[in-house]
Amino acid sequence: MISELPLDQVRTLLAVVDEGTFDAAAAALHVTPSAVSQRVKALEQRTGRVLLLRTKPVRPTESGAVLVRFARQLARLERDARGELGLSGAGEPTRVSVAVNADSLATWFLGALTRLPPEPRICLELRREDEDHTAALLREGLVMAAVTSSPDPVPGCSVRALGRMRYLAVAEPEFAERYLRGPLPEVLAEAPVVVFDRRDDFQDGFVRSLRGGRGAASALRHYVPTSEGFAEAVAAGLGWGMVPEPQADPLLRAGRVVELAPGRPVDVPLYWQQWKLDSPALAAVARAVGAASEGALKASR
Repeated sequence: MISELPLDQVRTLLAVVDEGTFDAAAAALHVTPSAVSQRVKALEQRTGRVLLLRTKPVRPTESGAVLVRFARQLARLERDARGELGLSGAGEPTRVSVAVNADSLATWFLGALTRLPPEPRICLELRREDEDHTAALLREGLVMAAVTSSPDPVPGCSVRALGRMRYLAVAEPEFAERYLRGPLPEVLAEAPVVVFDRRDDFQDGFVRSLRGGRGAASALRHYVPTSEGFAEAVAAGLGWGMVPEPQADPLLRAGRVVELAPGRPVDVPLYWQQWKLDSPALAAVARAVGAASEGALKASR
């Protein structure tokens, strides 16, 4: 039975994952590559699990990701403790890494940053990722918190509902007149469409919702991987698309787009997940995000 996890071995595992190779980790830790290899092997023997895939770069297994996340949390707690004790380096700002989807980043999330208090001093590192995939960054220990579409907490994390991001199906008026005359479920599946990237199936899902679960959006699609650029591409007439309501409203008022399915918005629930850590900096970010979401998102059902 394992009584403890040797911290030098856990920290070495984290260094290998962060640096990508055993040699690079050895240089970062100022030890020999042989010492790094021995520590990782000892940790694998102790846990009875393979922790690393010996690829280039090295990648953690599912078990390895658990220990990597533990190592990052341990480092965070150590930095917070040093700060509270006034030890060397205490004056440095605390880095908080957060994964957030592009639409939240473009519409309401940055407003949360203006709510951060002057103390503790916080340096934010934002990683843009689709809300369906931000939880994976938490699971791998690459971020401390995330805006996600999943209500199921990642192991070691807490979760709370933020609200619902509303999307509207819209198109430029001349585009709609040209391509979308006829029954919407039929014509929408044939019309050019704007999508965020190759993982984006939001528009496909909307078409399926109109067609009883069948079909998808047109194969004639334009990939525009920024939230602002996506809305502008739709307004420019490249194709139709699902645009967040905060971005769609001014375009509708200006007559630059028309709503294709009035009364059929799509609401995407968003959640805040974060490490279960007693970290003042992480708590401050969570409070700011919660306050900003209350005024920007639809209330959770």
